Amino acid sequence: MGLKTFFARRSLRTRDDQTTKAAELTFRESIYPLCLVTLLFFLWGFSYGLLDTLNKHFQETLGITKARSSGLQAAYFGAYPLASLGHANWILRHFGYRAVFIWGLCLYALGALIAFPCIQAHSFGGFCAAIFIIGNGLGSLETAANPYITVCGPPKYAELRINISQAFNGIGTVVAPVLGSYVLFTFSDDEALKNVTYIYLSIAAFTFLLAIVFFFSIIPEITDADMEYQAQETTTEYDSSHLPFRKQYRLFHATFAQLCYTGAQIAIAGYFINYVTEIRSNTGSALGAKFLAGAQGAFASGRFLGSFVMRFVRPRKVFLAFLTMCVVFAVPAVVAREDAGLSMAYAVMFFESICFPTIVALGMRGLGRHTKRGSGFIVGGVFGGAIVPPLMGAVADMHDTPTSFVVPLAFFVAAWSYPACVNFVPWYKNVADAFAETDVGTDGRLNAVESKVMEEKKLGVEQHE
Repeated sequence: MGLKTFFARRSLRTRDDQTTKAAELTFRESIYPLCLVTLLFFLWGFSYGLLDTLNKHFQETLGITKARSSGLQAAYFGAYPLASLGHANWILRHFGYRAVFIWGLCLYALGALIAFPCIQAHSFGGFCAAIFIIGNGLGSLETAANPYITVCGPPKYAELRINISQAFNGIGTVVAPVLGSYVLFTFSDDEALKNVTYIYLSIAAFTFLLAIVFFFSIIPEITDADMEYQAQETTTEYDSSHLPFRKQYRLFHATFAQLCYTGAQIAIAGYFINYVTEIRSNTGSALGAKFLAGAQGAFASGRFLGSFVMRFVRPRKVFLAFLTMCVVFAVPAVVAREDAGLSMAYAVMFFESICFPTIVALGMRGLGRHTKRGSGFIVGGVFGGAIVPPLMGAVADMHDTPTSFVVPLAFFVAAWSYPACVNFVPWYKNVADAFAETDVGTDGRLNAVESKVMEEKKLGVEQHE
């Protein structure tokens, strides 16, 4: 293989009007690309979990209010729509998924490098700027990774795939608070900040290396033509893939639900340490960070359990049950104290687990040629993480953190409108079920195709005789 051929096979540009058959991949054919992309989920889970720990740490070391510390979340999640609706989505539509993966990893690494001098200078504003760049990188990765996991493989298992991949995101959110509890709250302020710089330098080195791995890896690209074929194979009377983008109303509802749900999830995790130290006796920040790690462990466990249940129960029903439980347990979290309050917060985070990836998978059902653009909107809903935490922080400063739980509770209720529609409104429900019942990419579909080929060959032989 010549050098020209070598790089040609690894071209970052893919024509969207060509069918690559990527939407018909079997489970076995999709294993390598799915494993590679799933690694990205761990990366942003780790980054997000570390951010929640830093939120409390900066309140103590820099003497800032809870509302101001939410500037970390505002910078991080405020970058998401800029990526998902802007630069990352443009690259996705004009080049392809692999190009966005490389772009996002490079931005992530750049932001981690910029964080180094900002932490050294004790500049909260500068660190927020670095987090904004990191947010652009992770927003780019989510813009490509979530839809890629959803459409890479048999459509009927889309929700199952994305929830399993997102479970590794949950593992990352567990590792980060545990690490933070040892490197932030058990050292002097100066030494703790020095430890943070080492963490971000390590992140930069690893993500640059991973970007190189993605460049040299050959993974299937999924084009608009592939998604249009998939939509046609699962068409129903409620199919809207042929309509212009502005009339994809199910997508816009999913985006609204994502904004409300994600904002509530981020707010609860961001102030979890504040919450547990205020409601529970003899609980400092270091122990609070360990409790946060346990809560994130419950979150990750919920994703694995939810993924298992989805193998036997329709994902839309599991989604409705889990988000309903978020509302149910968030109510007593406002007034409960001691271990009872901690248990309520743990329960909320357990049932949050499958909501984000399931909104992505269901929201992208039947978009056809609008899939890439639509994924940008749903991921852009993560902007809720820049809206709800400051509101919760403001209420916490005026009253206390337990009382501020009413803010994410209200957003959970607003998000609940989407699973209600997916389960009880035919225009939503039938499209979701059509994809759950299709045999595209399954062994059954392959056996049918092989049988047809064999029959045609047999018929050809008989005619020849």
